[in-house]
Amino acid sequence: MPIFAVIRTRGSAWQESQSLEGQPEWTSHAAFMNGLAKDRFVMLEGSADVLLIINAGTAEEIRSRLAEDPWSRQDLLRIARITPWTLRLGSLE
Repeated sequence: MPIFAVIRTRGSAWQESQSLEGQPEWTSHAAFMNGLAKDRFVMLEGSADVLLIINAGTAEEIRSRLAEDPWSRQDLLRIARITPWTLRLGSLE
């Protein structure tokens, strides 16, 4: 299955004065992301502008799955870019 690098960025509802854990619906978002990791859909996650390494068939599948995130629905995070990614060195295993 193809691997994609996905950049998610803060949306209009992001509260700069709050920590990551202080954002609305943090617990729901964390549970959602943990579920994606358990399914091996999201393989790696970064911080700041969020870098996700995702194992998916298509970019549309990524958009569809991430649309279910409570933070997507509230515009705390939005997709900035989806790029097919070829791992040339190392392993995700």
